[in-house]
Amino acid sequence: MNTRGALLGMETSFWFIPMDKVVAFRQFLEARSIVVTNGCFDLFHFGHLTLLREAKKLGDFLWVGINGDQSVKELKGAERPYFSEWERATIVGSFKYVDAVTIFPEARATTFLSLVRPVIYVKGADYSSQTIHQEEKEVLERCQSLIKFVPLYPGRSTSGIVERIRKGAQSAD
Repeated sequence: MNTRGALLGMETSFWFIPMDKVVAFRQFLEARSIVVTNGCFDLFHFGHLTLLREAKKLGDFLWVGINGDQSVKELKGAERPYFSEWERATIVGSFKYVDAVTIFPEARATTFLSLVRPVIYVKGADYSSQTIHQEEKEVLERCQSLIKFVPLYPGRSTSGIVERIRKGAQSAD
């Protein structure tokens, strides 16, 4: 069975919303305080978990956008992603903090954000209002979304973890 088939056959506690259903699902949630975050989530680690936990505290419904496989290659390089978009969506969606997951095909979440129109948009504190992608920022401003930056868990990034593995690190700090 392919990964998507495995996902669709699993019992899940989150909603998987395809891009072509985002507008209808957003209408269904009209009265909810929707919080959105997005990313590749290619090698899930404690920093990702911290981001999801903190994002969930900011509203009633946490909707996570996941970069599709091709966009991860564009952003991170030919050797990525390490896990397929369906595996990444299932992993992210399995956490109690996450209410819905959408896979978007573009390198930037611009279309996804314009359709979801979050009340609050969350990124890690490795971003700032100056470094967040400007097209995404413009969409969020048009939607009147509040942009929040949550503290990072120190020393955790996918790139850093991969580098330590490549160097043969024997222990975690």
